[in-house]
Amino acid sequence: MAGPGPGAGPVARRVAIIGGGPGGLYAAALLKRLRPEREITVWERGEPSSTFGFGVVLSDETLGGIEHADPVVYQELSREFVRWDAIDVVRGGQVLTSGGHGFAALGRQRLLEILHRRCHSLGVHLRTRTAAPPAAELARDHDLVIAADGVHSATRTAHADVFAPHLTTHRCRYIWLAADFAFDAFRFEIAETEHGVLQLHGYPYARPALPTSGPFTGPPGPGGQAAAGASTVIVEAREEVWRAAGLDQCDEGESARACAALFADALGGRPLRGNASSWTAFRTVTNERWSHGPIVLLGDAAHTAHFSIGSGTKLAVEDALALAACLEESPTVAEALTAYEAERRPVVASTQRAAGASLHWFENLADYLDQPPHQFAFNLLTRSRRVTHDNLRLRDADFVTAVEREAGLARDTPPMFTPLTLRGLTLRNRVVVSPMDMYSAQDGTPGDFHLVHLGARALGGAGLVMTEMVCVSPTGRITPGCTGLYAEGHEAAWRRVTDFVHSASPGAAIGVQLGHSGRKGSTRLMWEGIDDPLPDGNWPLVAPSPLPYRPGISQVPQEADGATLAEIRDQFVRSARSAARAGFDLLELHCAHGYLLSGFLSPLTNRRTDGYGGDLSGRLRYPLEVFDAVRAVWPSDAPMTVRISATDWAEGGTTPDEAVAIAAAFAAHGADAIDVSTGQVVAHERPEVGRSYQTPFADRIRNELGVPVIAVGAISSWDDVNSLLLAGRADLCALARPHLYDPHWTLHAAAEQGYRGPGAPWPAPYRAGSRRPPTGRTDDPKPRLTLHTTTPPIPPAPSPAAASGPGTRAQ
Repeated sequence: MAGPGPGAGPVARRVAIIGGGPGGLYAAALLKRLRPEREITVWERGEPSSTFGFGVVLSDETLGGIEHADPVVYQELSREFVRWDAIDVVRGGQVLTSGGHGFAALGRQRLLEILHRRCHSLGVHLRTRTAAPPAAELARDHDLVIAADGVHSATRTAHADVFAPHLTTHRCRYIWLAADFAFDAFRFEIAETEHGVLQLHGYPYARPALPTSGPFTGPPGPGGQAAAGASTVIVEAREEVWRAAGLDQCDEGESARACAALFADALGGRPLRGNASSWTAFRTVTNERWSHGPIVLLGDAAHTAHFSIGSGTKLAVEDALALAACLEESPTVAEALTAYEAERRPVVASTQRAAGASLHWFENLADYLDQPPHQFAFNLLTRSRRVTHDNLRLRDADFVTAVEREAGLARDTPPMFTPLTLRGLTLRNRVVVSPMDMYSAQDGTPGDFHLVHLGARALGGAGLVMTEMVCVSPTGRITPGCTGLYAEGHEAAWRRVTDFVHSASPGAAIGVQLGHSGRKGSTRLMWEGIDDPLPDGNWPLVAPSPLPYRPGISQVPQEADGATLAEIRDQFVRSARSAARAGFDLLELHCAHGYLLSGFLSPLTNRRTDGYGGDLSGRLRYPLEVFDAVRAVWPSDAPMTVRISATDWAEGGTTPDEAVAIAAAFAAHGADAIDVSTGQVVAHERPEVGRSYQTPFADRIRNELGVPVIAVGAISSWDDVNSLLLAGRADLCALARPHLYDPHWTLHAAAEQGYRGPGAPWPAPYRAGSRRPPTGRTDDPKPRLTLHTTTPPIPPAPSPAAASGPGTRAQ
């Protein structure tokens, strides 16, 4: 986009900035440096040197942006940074270290001093100890108002009707403290007490004032710093643990002393100090909009990310960089603010997903204490899903090898190619082809398409290939194209598929997913209009309650009475018997995605007042009756799994705690694994979609209940699969779209990792393709541009004067 151009004058000539934190000050410095004629005023209600917290961590990527945008600030920062590359995970007195990570930190107060000096030198007006006028008032005589007023933003609150903020308060309490010495690594330490688990997050932010032989680089820290340097120390605990330990009754000094006693080994007996420190619960902030006229949110006012991934200041600084750039590139303030939000929102959303995964991991840390030491440390390091198995191997191969050795992996065997036994079935690897509706059956009968579709994926190396949802009756179908196991000819058609899988790909298993569409039935094929009712030929629907899936569009189902429920249960039993005769190795009961059995489980779709409704035990009653009836006729040595929606992604729906209880109930009734999916229960859902976004629900169920789980949900790479398995978050990983893109996904994953073992055997006719085919050469000799020799160069001929000078002899 073309900018205003030289001589055209700046976009946003008069700028007001509310808040003198790093984001607000850096935005002021950038905007003034880019356009010196701008009039920029920063209001900060506190003292210039006042700040919360202690140390700030910035990534190399952020530092690169600062270096490019303002070399003066970068040079000052670079002289202050403490750099290190190790992470220590300490539990039960055992220290496990992983290297190769790379961090840079400095004191928050020092950062503010640098930015204050830079703003002064550029001519920014700094009004400290002065509360800013309301943003709406500033907007009357300023072209741009930047609200960098933090997590408790008054600007955001005043215009909540426009910004539409959403604040989520989480389950842990934490306190920011400091120690007057420098840790030599990023330290995570676990304290197991009689009251529960507390954890320490510690990292250095100031170098020792005297030279040391430690891992820090660069000159000593700023004057006034303790001779031994300084470290940020954050102590965190679940709310109930915090209260049980009496920390809720402690003032700042008492809290610092109590935390120092808890982590005396980590601190070497040294004290901790506060800085107006108090225990608080972290709040995740999101906003539907980031701008309102000339008013724009920046940093924590717009978004927060949990401190466990160290991204708060990083995001604020990057916001300032992006906002300054968009103002240079756009002809108007309005267009600049639109561009700023479009650029930053996806980056922030990705960071918040990673921070959320990390936050929830620490909330549920107690669930992982039974893990072996190296697996626990690996789980911690990969908790946000940004560090993965392969990525960590690049950083510290010895550490990953130790994790794999502890897990009992055979040498050169990736986690995904280890076997798993469920009852009498042993799967050759941990990859599942997830159930995917194909809408290609004729009157419920699978045909050549299904033979090729499922057969190709079995040949492609997956340990378990699952059918789409196979319906137990004609009126239990989603669409006219859905498969079934209810009519004459269905069983034989499926037997043709299972026979091919077992004969053409020995060792591959094939499972059937049985289900009933409930209120989501009688709709068009997906590509004709997903969830749209059929234009004609509709069949009647039944559901737990007479609630349409899409009010005003979908058919209103009848509430299933006792006789109807008994009939449907018997249909599941009949289909299960048929599936066993058809040669399936595993049966999955579909209790997810808003179909009939899922409809009973969710309070959003089950409004019954009889014994099949009400509290969770009532809502579970019918799905468990169906499960028990199917388990009774399914072969005793063949496994059964259950797919559930662990959240409805909608207010008032199934909670994570209820999902754990649902999984526990099915496990108690004999389910061999829980297939943990989410959503698709109500049309107004708002899923938090992202890479591996559903896996935390599977992780919690597995580690809280000790039940095998199948993880699903945007798992797209073999690196993700290996990471989830080795961390102990899943036992199997089900992938859908990757198998549509590449039917041989599993075999290609083996080839890319150099694995040729029994977990991924290539079918005999395909063995010639078990190596990547050659491509255009990239290793051709480079053209010789200079002449290189191994003999010394010939010296230049001496001048006549030199030849006849002292100490020389003519030849």
